[in-house]
Amino acid sequence: MKEFWNERFSKDEFIYGKKPNSFLKSEIDKISKRGIALFPLEGEGRNACYAAKQGWEVEAFDFSEAGKNKAMSLCNSQDVSISYDINKAEDFKFEENKYDLIALIYAHLNPELRKKFHKNVFKSLKPEGKVIVEAFHPNQLTGDYKSGGPKNREMLYSLDMLEKDFRDLAESQGEELEIDLNEGQFHRGKGFITRFTGVK
Repeated sequence: MKEFWNERFSKDEFIYGKKPNSFLKSEIDKISKRGIALFPLEGEGRNACYAAKQGWEVEAFDFSEAGKNKAMSLCNSQDVSISYDINKAEDFKFEENKYDLIALIYAHLNPELRKKFHKNVFKSLKPEGKVIVEAFHPNQLTGDYKSGGPKNREMLYSLDMLEKDFRDLAESQGEELEIDLNEGQFHRGKGFITRFTGVK
């Protein structure tokens, strides 16, 4: 799998584009107080670089060296800096009460790893820290949705699933909806997604 992502991210083009995810952007723009943000499974860095540009202290990780190289290049071109580690989701050391924001943008994991990972995300948020999630819904495998995402249904996220994973949050909200994706070559066209936000 690492080889797959290294090969994909080694292309000259930014395969998911250089602009931040629109939902993430809209949510970050609502937050008046900046702090420390974590971007797990960040790939080519479009979202992390945007947050840094808005004044956040940004940490990110992915297991793809090619993804990191693209992210650092993108941030350099925008005159911002981030901290980016090479790590697998299961190996990342979450510190308790560290982050003001954690963004999971198409960070799809298998069920066993997902539950533990989301539990660690909750643990790592500061009180009043925010989590932002956008991911493909199981409906992405039905109908005529060809805009990307895992082909394994177990790795797709429903709102009910996220509400259970993050049930200890003080408040949360979310929705399941069809949207038109326009994020580079690999997220393009109609998609069925889940959006979720919550505060610890």
